[in-house]
Amino acid sequence: MSVAEIKNKERVIKELMGFIRKVLVDPEISPKALEIARKYIGEDHADVKIADELSATTSVKIPAEHSDADRLFLQVLKEVVKDEKALY
Repeated sequence: MSVAEIKNKERVIKELMGFIRKVLVDPEISPKALEIARKYIGEDHADVKIADELSATTSVKIPAEHSDADRLFLQVLKEVVKDEKALY
């Protein structure tokens, strides 16, 4: 593994840790994020729509150019919604 790959992984971990802190401080983020994901899951460009609405309505700000950490968060969010749907 190259030094650049290690640095990138460290950056992603640091960014995700900051996001997790934000979610723990503001307990309204998680339900709001899931509500938004439910609304757009399965649509074209769902990641962009989820990120835009989440950025507009919460303290979570996902830039137009998604980082690796942003993409991981959006992937996990969609997986949670899909798991919910599978339960019913």
